[in-house]
Amino acid sequence: MKSKILFSTGAFGILLMMAGQLSFAINDSFVKLAVKNIETDTSIFSVIFTRGCITTILLGLYLIIIEKKNLFKILSIKRFHIRGLYEVLTALFFFIALIVLPISEVYTLLMTNPFFVTIFAFLFLKEKVGVRRWAAVIIGFIGVVVVINPQNIGFNYLFLLPIISAIFLTIRDIVTKTLATKSNNVEITFITAFLITFFAGLASLIFGYHVTIDETPHILISSIFVLFGYLFSVMTVYYAPLSLTASARYSVILFGIIFGYFILNEIPSSTMIIGAFIITLSGLFVIKREKEIGKID
Repeated sequence: MKSKILFSTGAFGILLMMAGQLSFAINDSFVKLAVKNIETDTSIFSVIFTRGCITTILLGLYLIIIEKKNLFKILSIKRFHIRGLYEVLTALFFFIALIVLPISEVYTLLMTNPFFVTIFAFLFLKEKVGVRRWAAVIIGFIGVVVVINPQNIGFNYLFLLPIISAIFLTIRDIVTKTLATKSNNVEITFITAFLITFFAGLASLIFGYHVTIDETPHILISSIFVLFGYLFSVMTVYYAPLSLTASARYSVILFGIIFGYFILNEIPSSTMIIGAFIITLSGLFVIKREKEIGKID
């Protein structure tokens, strides 16, 4: 009976992780749609600022009304400032990539994150990495080469943007692990949303604020689903361990292909699909090995 309950909660945790990835994919799709409608690439900062104001206010109200928290006290937690910096850099390169590359390609290259975790753990944390994990990392980067397809006549170096975002994401995760924190996930989410909104606002002052009433529906939909994404991500932690749910993160690649096609009219190339398959298999193997050696709880 106990194993049946564990299976049920574990399966529910996987579904929550996939629901979170689905929500983030819908959010990103409508962010990109809003920017495409404005027809100014730098409007991404205006869109993120507007969406951020909505999500930050809603998260803040939840913390004040439901959890009786002091927002100024939360924002003054210094140990989150460095983590927040890497969060902002991750978001910066991700959203620029989102505008200039197909969404499915951005997600695929962002999911190289487990490979960088392995490399950084070896270089900076002096962790031992076995032959099989190194092989998976190498095969994963072969998948990256397949995705970017250097022989393509339209090849450029914009593919580096999501990879740089994946690197900052890795650093953020490493910094997070070193933080001894009693803060809950909603507080961390609020700080993240606040910092991204703040810097997007500064960028909007520099490049101009371009959002009009026509983009409001897209931004509202984006705001709702990014909150759902945060909610499902927080719930995942309570229902299942990361070792069980981490692999479900790769579902975002599938969602990116679907929404890219139906919402953004982006048709994935055969090399993108093949490369995504290689990266996914390699990433899943790295996660499996980390679970086996006890790196993932």
